[in-house]
Amino acid sequence: MNRDLHDDEGMATVEYALVTVAAAGFAGLLVVILKSDAVREMLVGVLRGALGG
Repeated sequence: MNRDLHDDEGMATVEYALVTVAAAGFAGLLVVILKSDAVREMLVGVLRGALGG
């Protein structure tokens, strides 16, 4: 079998894997940020303002 040096077979799989790892890292960062009291209070204030409470 003659393989071309520029064969990009499997590249989509690698790209999906990298995006998945990046998304998991971003989700972990969001969890850490949202656990802080200051951010939680700000979000509750925004929700109360949006709901008219």
